[in-house]
Amino acid sequence: MTTDTSEKGLEGLIVRSMTGRIALLSPPHVASETSTPVAGGTGWILGDPKHYDRGACVDLVQLRGFVLATQPELVEKLSLETDTPTRRQFLARLEKEVGKRGVIDVLRKGIDHGPLHLDLFYGTPSPGNDKAAERFACNRFSVTRQLAYSRDETRRALDLGLFINGLPIATFELKNSLTKQTVEDAVEQYRRDRDPREPLFAFGRCVVHFAVDDSEVRFCTEIKGKGSWFLPFNKGYNDGAGNPPNPNGLKTSYLWEEVLTPRGLTDILENYAQIVEETDRRSGKKKQKQVFPRFHQLDVVRKLLANVSKVGAGRRYLVQHSAGSGKSNSIAWLANQLIAVKQSDGKDAFDSIIVVTDRRILDEQIQANIKQFAQVSAVIGAVTGSGTSKTQQLSKFLESGKKIIISTVQTFPFLLKEIGDAHRGRRFAIIIDEAHSSQGGKTASAMSEALAEVADDPEDVVNDELQRRMDARKMLTNASYFAFTATPKNKTLEIFGDALPPDAEGKVQHRPFHSYTMKQAVQEGFILDVLKSYTPVNSYYKLVKTIDGDPEFDVKKARKKLRRYVESHDTAIRLKAEIMVDHFHEQVVALGKMKGQARAMVVTNGIERAVQYYAAFTDYLAERKSPYRAIVAFSGEHDFGEGKVTESSLNGFPSSEIPDRIQEDPYRFLICADKFQTGYDEPLLHTMYVDKGLSGIKAVQTLSRLNRGHPDKHDVFVLDFQNDVEGITKAFADYYRTTVLSEETDPNKLHDLKAALDGWQVYSPEQVEEISALFLGGAQRDKLDPILDACVSVYLERLDEDGQVDFKGKAKAFTRTYDFLASILPYSNPGWEKLSILLNFLIPKLPAPKEEDLSKGILESIDMDSYRVEKQALQKLQLPDDEGVVEPVPVAGGGRKAEAELDRLSNILKSFNEQFGTLFEDADRVARRFREDIAPKVAADPAYQNAKRNTPQTARIEHDKALSKVMLELLKDDTEVYKQFVQNASFKRFVTDMVFGLTSGSATSTTGKQPSSRPPSRHQALEERLAQSSDARERLGAVLLGQLERNRRITLGDAIRAAEKLSLGDDDALAAVERLARPQTASLQRFYVDRSGSQARIVSADEVRERSAKATDSRREWASVVEVVWAVNEGDAIAGGAA
Repeated sequence: MTTDTSEKGLEGLIVRSMTGRIALLSPPHVASETSTPVAGGTGWILGDPKHYDRGACVDLVQLRGFVLATQPELVEKLSLETDTPTRRQFLARLEKEVGKRGVIDVLRKGIDHGPLHLDLFYGTPSPGNDKAAERFACNRFSVTRQLAYSRDETRRALDLGLFINGLPIATFELKNSLTKQTVEDAVEQYRRDRDPREPLFAFGRCVVHFAVDDSEVRFCTEIKGKGSWFLPFNKGYNDGAGNPPNPNGLKTSYLWEEVLTPRGLTDILENYAQIVEETDRRSGKKKQKQVFPRFHQLDVVRKLLANVSKVGAGRRYLVQHSAGSGKSNSIAWLANQLIAVKQSDGKDAFDSIIVVTDRRILDEQIQANIKQFAQVSAVIGAVTGSGTSKTQQLSKFLESGKKIIISTVQTFPFLLKEIGDAHRGRRFAIIIDEAHSSQGGKTASAMSEALAEVADDPEDVVNDELQRRMDARKMLTNASYFAFTATPKNKTLEIFGDALPPDAEGKVQHRPFHSYTMKQAVQEGFILDVLKSYTPVNSYYKLVKTIDGDPEFDVKKARKKLRRYVESHDTAIRLKAEIMVDHFHEQVVALGKMKGQARAMVVTNGIERAVQYYAAFTDYLAERKSPYRAIVAFSGEHDFGEGKVTESSLNGFPSSEIPDRIQEDPYRFLICADKFQTGYDEPLLHTMYVDKGLSGIKAVQTLSRLNRGHPDKHDVFVLDFQNDVEGITKAFADYYRTTVLSEETDPNKLHDLKAALDGWQVYSPEQVEEISALFLGGAQRDKLDPILDACVSVYLERLDEDGQVDFKGKAKAFTRTYDFLASILPYSNPGWEKLSILLNFLIPKLPAPKEEDLSKGILESIDMDSYRVEKQALQKLQLPDDEGVVEPVPVAGGGRKAEAELDRLSNILKSFNEQFGTLFEDADRVARRFREDIAPKVAADPAYQNAKRNTPQTARIEHDKALSKVMLELLKDDTEVYKQFVQNASFKRFVTDMVFGLTSGSATSTTGKQPSSRPPSRHQALEERLAQSSDARERLGAVLLGQLERNRRITLGDAIRAAEKLSLGDDDALAAVERLARPQTASLQRFYVDRSGSQARIVSADEVRERSAKATDSRREWASVVEVVWAVNEGDAIAGGAA
C-alpha cells in the first residue's frame, strides 16, 4: 500500500494521533456512551457523525454518556435515552443557554432546567483531590470526522469537529500542500462556503475554528462570511513566521499533540478563552467578542507559570513581545493564574500580584482585561483616586485579601512607601507593562525598598540604616518580576534578561526569557509592516537678511533655530497641512482604504506646532468643504493667539473622550503633541503624517501605532517631513528580531567616576560621612544645607567653567549608574552609597555654567523668502535579518564646555540656503531655456510631429522620447539641469508637462512652482591644499579641480595629459578622477559619457577601468571622447528633511 498523501489521509493521521485507533474504517468503529479513550492516543474518543443533532448542535450519545457517568439520576429525568417532549424541551433549553451565554460559560457553570441543575464539565482537579480527579476523568473529549452540520439537504460537512461531553468546541478545515492546497484555501472555504446562519457557526456556539495544513495553522473565533478574521497560531521559525521542521512528523502536529490534548484544552477553557464585553463609553452600547489565545500568548504564560512552580519567588523574567501582539491579554492571563501557583510545600507562591502600567490608557485597558478574564472578580483591586486615598485603597486591598492589585508606575512607589510594616514581608509577583520606560534605576530602587523586609531596631542606627538602604536597592528575593515590552533598552535587558554563560572574552550577554518578534508578527500578518509604504518629504526654502548689518552668531545654535523657525512658520505649516489633507482625501478616502473607515495621526514637534496644525487643518478642511474634522491632543494649558487654550477648549469635548471620538465621523485626523504615541491601540489608524524628529525607541513606538490589525486593513502609509530613511531603518533594526544585550555594565566604571569626582576636591571625605550620617539619622534639613553650601562655594570658586561642566556631568553619571547597578550587583559598597547620598542633594544646588546664547536675535534678523516641499519616492524599508544587539548602559560623563563657532549672519544664511535652498539659483534662465531652446527642438522631432496627428496618448509617448533625446544633449553644457531631470522625479514631471504643453498647443499642466538652482559648489580650499602637496598624485587632483572650475567639464583624455606633465601614468589619472568623486574628499559626483558613437551614452566606472586596462594603440583616442561629467554630490547639493 502506498502512502496516502490526500486530504483524507491528513485527516486520518490527525484522528489516529488523537484517538490512538489505528484502524478507523475497517472494521468500522461504533461510538457509544461507554466508549473510552484507548492507549496510544492523547485521550480523545472517536465520535460518530450520525450521532450529531444538527438543530440542537449536540452529540447526543457523548452527552448521554457523560451524564450517565456523573449524574445518572438526571438521565431519566431529562429523558436522554428517548426522543420525547421532555428531551426536546431540555435540548431547546440547552441550545438557548449556549446561544445566550456561549459554550465556554455553559461548560464552566452548567445550566438550570426547571428544578434541575446539570453540570456539563468538570475542570482540572487540584493536586491530591481524588474525587475531583475521578470527575475530570469522566469528561468525554470526542473527535468526529466529516461532521455534517448543515440543516438543508446539501449535508455539507466539516473535516473534523471536536466535542466535550457532546457540546461542540472546535471545528477543522484541513488542506494538504501535496495536493497543492494550503491554509489559505482552508480560510477561504470558511469564508465562502460556511454559512454563518447555520447553528454551529453562531457566535459563541464553538470556541474556535481552525484552518490547518501541513505547515501552518490559523484560527477564527467568529465565522461571519467574508468578514471572518483568521489569526495565525504558529510557533514561529527563525524569529519569523511559520513553524520549525518537526523530525517526528508534520510541522503542525503540535496543535493536536500538545495544544489540544484533554488537559491542554481544559486549561484553555478554564484560564484563557472568554467572551468579553466592550462598552462604548459615550453611547453605552455593549459589543461582545470571543477571545482565544494565540500560540505565543499561550506559550509564554505556560512557560512562566511552569518556571515559577519550579523555582518559586525571586526570579526576573523579560518578555519581548512585539507592539500590537496582545500583551494586555497575556498580562491579564498571567496575573489571574499566578494567584493559584503553589510552592513545593503547597503554600501560595505569592501573597499578592501587582500589575504596574506606564500609562493611564494602558492602566484602564489592563484593568478591564484582568477583570473580564478573572473567574472571581472580588480578588481584584485597582488603585484609583489621588493623594491619601490611594494609600488607603492599597492598604485596604492588602488587608482584605485582594490578590491582584493594579496601579500606574507613577503611583506605585509612593503607595508602597506608605504601607504598614505588617505588609512588607509578603511575597509579591510584580508584572510590569512597557518595562523599558517604567524600570529606571530610582523607580526600581523605590519599588524594591517598599517591598523589602524591615529590620529590627538597631543599636547602631546610622550603620544599620545605611545597610538597610543598600539591601533595599537590591532586586528582592521575595518578589518575582515579569517585565513585558516590545522594545527592551539596555537597562531593561540587564535587569530582567536571562544571563548567558560568559563568552571567550568573559562578556556576559542577556536575552529575553521569551520573545515574539516584530518580524514574526509582520510576516504572519497579525500586525502590518509600517515601513512597507514609507515616504520621506524633503523641505526646500530660502531665508533672507532683513537688517543692514552683518552680526556674528553661533553657527550650530543658529542653524537649529533657523530650522525650527522655517518648519513652524505659518506658511510652512499651512502648506504641509494642505499636503496632508489632500493626500488623505485623494489617496486614502478616494481609494476606499479600510472601506472608508481609515483615520490619520499627525505627529508634531510640540504643543505650539500641534495647535498651529489644528488651526491650519480646521481652515483648510472648511475651504475644501470636507466632511471631516480634526482632533488635537496635548497636555496642559498653552498660550495661543490672544488667550490660553487646552485640548478640550479647542476640540469642544473632554479629553477623556478623544479615543472614542476619533472612531466616529466627522473626526478623521488626530493631531498629537507627545500624546497617543505609546500604548495607544486604535486599529482604524491607517495613515501617519510625521513632522517631528524621531529616533530609537521613540521612532519604533510612534510608527507602530499604525500596525494594529483590522479585518479591512491591508496596508498603511507614512508621510514623513522630518526624518530620513537611514535613521528610521536604524531605529527599527534593533527590535525587528530578538534584542540581545552585548555585555553587562562594568561596575569598575563607578570606581573610576568616584576617583575623578574625589579629585576635584569639591567635597571632603569628612563631609561625605557627615552628610550621610545626618540624613540616615533623620536630621532636619537645616543641618544638611550648611555642608552642601560649603561644597557649592568650592565648586564655584575653585573650578573654571570646564571643571564645573566636568564635575557636574560626572556627578550625574555616578548617581544614574549607581541607582541602576545597586539593584542588580550581588554586593554592596558603603562608599558608593554614601557618595550617592551627598551627590543627590548636591547636584540640584550646583548652578550650570552661565552660557551666553550667541544665536540670540537671529530670528529677528531674517525672514523666509520661499518654502516648498517635495515628496520623495515611496519606499519599502528593508530591515537586517539579524538579532538586534544593544550596548550596555553608558557610564561616561563630564567633558568640557563646547566652544561656540561664530560666523557672520550672511555666511550662515548662505550656508543654510545652500543646504535647504531650491534647485537652481537662475530659475529665469532655466525656464527660458526650456521655452526657447528645448521646446523648439522637441517640436521639430519628426516622429513627434507625425504622432500629433493621431491621439493625444500617442503624441505624449513620442513627445517623451523626443524630450529624452534633447535632454541628453544638456550633458555638454548644463550638467546640473540634466542631473535634476534624470534624478529628481518631481522636476522631471514638471519639465515634461511644461514642454508638452508648449509643443502640443495645450496649456501646461504643471501647477508647481518653477524650479530654481545653484551652480556647483567651489572647492578652492581643497584645490589649494592639494596643490601644495609633495605627492604628485595629489597635485594632479588640484589640476583637475582647476580645470573643472574653469571649464565645467573635462574628458578622461584631459586627465591623462595632465598626468603626463607630472610624470604620472594613465592609471594615476583614472585614480585621481575616482578619488575626487569620494564624498569625504570633495563632495563631487561624476559619471562618464562616451561620445565615440552616433549617440552619447553613459558608461559605468567599471567599463572605464576595463577599457583603460587594455593597452592598445586606440586607448588615447578612446579616452579623448570619454567625458567626465561632474555634479555636486547629492548629500551636499540639496539636503532635505532632517537637519
